[in-house]
Order: sequence, then structure tokens, then C-alpha cells
Amino acid sequence: MTPLESLFAGQLPRLVMFDLDGTLLDSVPDLAAAVDCMLMQLGRPPAGVARVREWVGNGSMVLVRRALAGQLEHAAVADALAGQAHQLFLQAYAGNHALSRVYPGVRECLDWLQAHAVPMALVTNKPSQFVGPLLAEKGLAGYFRWMVGGDSLPLQKPDPAALHWVLAQAAVPPEQALFIGDSRNDVLAARAAGVPCVAVSYGYNHGRPISEENPRLVLADLRQLVDSAWRLG
Repeated sequence: MTPLESLFAGQLPRLVMFDLDGTLLDSVPDLAAAVDCMLMQLGRPPAGVARVREWVGNGSMVLVRRALAGQLEHAAVADALAGQAHQLFLQAYAGNHALSRVYPGVRECLDWLQAHAVPMALVTNKPSQFVGPLLAEKGLAGYFRWMVGGDSLPLQKPDPAALHWVLAQAAVPPEQALFIGDSRNDVLAARAAGVPCVAVSYGYNHGRPISEENPRLVLADLRQLVDSAWRLG
């Protein structure tokens, strides 16, 4: 029995939802390049990959505001400046995804779920205009029956609205679905939706271990989820 089946009393879930950045893709190098391009156009010093890695996870506008503030707390950033900077960031990020990479084990996990006829969805805070092209570029198109971007609905994770929407489209009760993410926002959204949550340890969680959020399971590689030789701790 795989760990996935162990989470569902020996059965497979009827739906698996995934986060994107930090879970399926390491997109920080390209995000950092776009952030630094935006900052330099505004006459500010670049932030660099390490700092951007701690700022991602709450959508592009929050990332931009954090970059302008130079820290996670960004309440003091003026809305007009944030709006201008956000447009510069979107222009810099569009079409520039060469440095993003699929994490090891992702394709094998997706292939296993697809082979076992488990429907999959993508729930991300990334602007929806980038999601489809990025998946196609990285060879991940075709796996997901439903996709929700950060601007698809009025609210983003950690609000559970996107998970509720996918559950409704799939006609699956929360307890028969699984959400897989890498951050506190993902765990909180799944918990609020009543969906079991598995987290990966390699993603972006503002520099904090994801185990502190108490997901049902923490994985170092998504292959562990569908490997019958790997046992829950």
C-alpha cells in the first residue's frame, strides 16, 4: 500500500489538488530576475534570489510589495507605487521562465496519479495568465482537469475559496480529496476547506519548516507519496 492510500483507509482519493510554485516548480530564479528588473527600473538595488525565495507564496502583488519594502511586512508601501511596480514586474516576468525547473519526482507522481485515473487540479496564487504557458513550457500541460490562478476568484489562498470551487466542479466531498502544497498558506487553505493536506519540505515557506504547520504528512520528494516501499513515519 502506498502512503497515499494509507491516508485514505486503503483507497485512493477522488481528487488531488496541487499548488504550483514551490511544490511542482522551482520558479524563484525567474521570479527574482523579474523582481530585480522591476526594482532597477525604479532606481532601487536588486533583491536577489535568496530574499525573493522568502517573499513568494502570496501572489504577485504581495511579492512586489515585499520587494519594495525589502521585507515580509509591506503595509507601509503606497498603493500607487505598488501598482506601478506590479505592472513592471508582470512585463519582466512574461515569457521569461527559462530558469524555472520541475522538481525531482513531480512527473513520476503525476504520471502515477494519471495512470490510476485520479483527477487532478492546480490551485495557485500565480496570475492565471502565466499558468498555462508555464505548464506547457515545462512539460506539465495535460495533467490538470481544473486550474485556478491567483486572479481567477476574488480571494486567494489561504482563503479556501479556490479549493471550494474545485471541489464543487469535481463533485467531490472535502474528506475524499487531497491538497499538496509547500507553504503555510496551502495548509491553512486546505484546513479551512476540510481537505487533508500533504506538504513538501523543499518549497517556499518564508524560511520556516513546513512541519510547524502540522500537515498530515511531509514529503521530501513527491515520489514518496505513491511508492509502496515508503512507509508513513
